[in-house]
Parts: sequence; C-alpha cells; structure tokens
Amino acid sequence: MSKFTLYMVRHGQTYFNIYNKLQGWSNSPLTEKGIQNAVDTGEKLKDTKFVAAYCSDTTRAEQTAQTILDKNNASDIEKPITAKFFREEFYGYFEGNDMNQAWYLAGSPHGLPTFGDIVAKYSIGKAKDYLKEADPFHQAENNEEYWQRMDQGFDLIKSNPKIKDGDNVLLISHGNTLLSVVERYGKGKYDVTERPANGSVTKLEIDGDKVEVVGFNE
Repeated sequence: MSKFTLYMVRHGQTYFNIYNKLQGWSNSPLTEKGIQNAVDTGEKLKDTKFVAAYCSDTTRAEQTAQTILDKNNASDIEKPITAKFFREEFYGYFEGNDMNQAWYLAGSPHGLPTFGDIVAKYSIGKAKDYLKEADPFHQAENNEEYWQRMDQGFDLIKSNPKIKDGDNVLLISHGNTLLSVVERYGKGKYDVTERPANGSVTKLEIDGDKVEVVGFNE
C-alpha cells in the first residue's frame, strides 16, 4: 500500500453557509463567493500534480472539485470520482435547521448548549451522538455510523492502483467532516471548535492504516 498526501478541500461557500443552516446531505448551491472560493483554491493548487480526485456526490462538492480540476495545469484528470462515502454527516431531522438551534437542542439536555461546549468537554464524535439522540426520528448519524461510512471512503482511495508512493490525491470535503478527520488524526494539535474556511486546504499523510494531519485550514 502506497504512502501519499491527501489534499482535503472544503467546498466553496453555499447559501446555507450564509444562513447558518446545517447542510449534511442537503444540497444548497454555491454563492458567487463560493464559486470564487473554488477558483481561488484552483489557482493555489494549479501546479500540484494529482493522480486521482474524489468528492462527495453533493453539487457543492462536485462543482468545487470540477473548478479546481479545470484550473490544474499539472494533472490530466477530467472528472472527480464521486461517492456517497464522502458526504457530510447526515443531520437527519435537523437538515436545513439553524445550526445554533440544532446544537442547542442536542447539547442542552447535557448542560452543553453549543457545539463548541460539547466539543470542548467531550468531542465532535460525542456531538454526533447527542444529535442523533435529539433527533425525534433518530435518523441523524451517530459517530459510529458516520465513521463506518467515511472509512469506506478512505478504503476506496487507498485501493486505487494508480496511487504510488509520494503521489498527491485531491478530495473535496465538508466542514464537519474536516473537523472530524482532524480530531481523529490531528493528535490534539489543532483547534476543532471552529469550522475551516470555505476553499481551505487540509493535508493528510496516509501510509496504510497510519494517517497524520500535516496541515489544517491552509
């Protein structure tokens, strides 16, 4: 299995981002600023050679990925590989709800009224568990369900025979997903209470089952 660098990019700004709404599996289009986020990131990465590119099957991720690939001078990838494994956390009943209100309903029964409060005391994983508990349909993903899906995505990438030692791979991702990955593999070096910027780059070194965050929110 090869050792490679995974460039995880948060999609460009969407309307739900502006309105502070949870958008897990929901689709909200990129704003003009969001399109520019993708263009700017594409410019930043235009000379980085990628041997493969992936994104979730949400329009915001697909559009961001395509914009970055179209601007890339060093790669010959025409389209990203899309997969549901890379979707944001599924928020269930709280899809499209005000973000602060949703996390209040999830955390306040435990004396933790904000997402930051839950993370500071426990973890992002615990926040996922609390949200599923608060969901009257219990359809939101808890931490175990979320990582079972995400790990399938990482396995999909690692099984790509085109990826060799020293290669770079692009993955267009989501805010909570980036925070979850950094919490899991960042060894406590990074602040995971604040969402990474739209269009920002987070880098992971992947060597078999060993994963290490080597750059966050760049």
